[in-house]
Amino acid sequence: MKILFIHQNFPGQFKHLAPALAAAEHDCTALTLKVKEETAWNGVRVLPYSLPQRPAQQLHPWLIDLDSKVTRGEACWRAARALADGGYAPDLILAHHGWGESMFLRDLWPAARMALYCELYHQAGYPHLDFDPEFASGEADVQPLRIRMKNLGNHLHFPVAEAGISPTAFQADTFPDAFRSRITVCHDGIDTGRAAPDPQVTLRLKGHPEFSRDDEIITFINRNLEPYRGYHVFMRTLPNLLQARPHARVIIVGGDETSYGGAPPKGKTWKQIFREEVADRMMPDDWRRVHFLGRIPYDQFIRVLQIARVHVYLTYPFVLSWSLMEAMSCGAAIVASDTAPVREVIAHDQTGRLVDFFDRKALLREVCDLLDSDETRIRLGAAARALMVARYDLKTICLPRQMAWVDETMQRPLVV
Repeated sequence: MKILFIHQNFPGQFKHLAPALAAAEHDCTALTLKVKEETAWNGVRVLPYSLPQRPAQQLHPWLIDLDSKVTRGEACWRAARALADGGYAPDLILAHHGWGESMFLRDLWPAARMALYCELYHQAGYPHLDFDPEFASGEADVQPLRIRMKNLGNHLHFPVAEAGISPTAFQADTFPDAFRSRITVCHDGIDTGRAAPDPQVTLRLKGHPEFSRDDEIITFINRNLEPYRGYHVFMRTLPNLLQARPHARVIIVGGDETSYGGAPPKGKTWKQIFREEVADRMMPDDWRRVHFLGRIPYDQFIRVLQIARVHVYLTYPFVLSWSLMEAMSCGAAIVASDTAPVREVIAHDQTGRLVDFFDRKALLREVCDLLDSDETRIRLGAAARALMVARYDLKTICLPRQMAWVDETMQRPLVV
């Protein structure tokens, strides 16, 4: 079978599925912005496409997102048409459609089936919108109109897609019923063999002291440090946490960019803004116990999780981070926000502790309670890992389900 992957940052969420399908002797090709020249990756032929230079034009702000998607969709279509002119015709198109690249591909190959990676359908109501009043969008009655426009990319794909896949029920359930019935819930998978407890682990990083399991380590990790992931809540809790735990060391991992939500004021980063906000409550000795690592290689990231006594994870009602599940797989004791996506994997006092996203006193209390109780930490960490192995293991659970989903998609009748 010929399979065409579409992802602007390939492999992205297909990093396990694409090699598995190639190993199963399917003819796999990918179109992506990530490369500049044709290359090969784990049995997949990877081809570039590029975005055209366009003159600046005035657009209504609500149309900027759609304009970007159409631009990408056209560019990807032109690269795909070159493939078609050479005789290439896929049997299946597997696309992360969130950036619009796959928008016009069924026009080119109407006989191909299309399956979508369904990351999120934007919802206008609470708690999806204005969950955090500190960063509420202006003109509340306007936001449903803006969000409706933001979903146009989804609606342009639904009529031409046979199937979808979402990593969590929370994400799948954001989609309208008419398409939700075609979405399979299956996580991308956690490599529980690699993300596993290691009692002997140590971590050495240039410019930082050595870390080990003997240290009282609290970790906070996200791709980028921003309000959507509760960075402001954690930082505002930090001075009291360091005061309550005079021997604790805090490791914070994440970049300075904005992945989700609004950008910080021009010339600043969210990391800087909230670090400055708590500065008058922090002494120099306090800062010496706080280690900002930025973004780090995956092997170091895993070691950070392995040395954590308590791992803190906070998020708006949004896409669930892999880092939480990898921390659980490493056997970390978790304190997390009591928000819908988190409750899919953490039950309070069973696989972790849950606190109200905004309740800094509760966050402090739960972290300190776990640090004071070896028995509770061990119990929660073991239960968290057991859940990951039983329901989210890459090799035994998720990847076989994804492969079955591909087969099931090919059995679906073509949409018309």
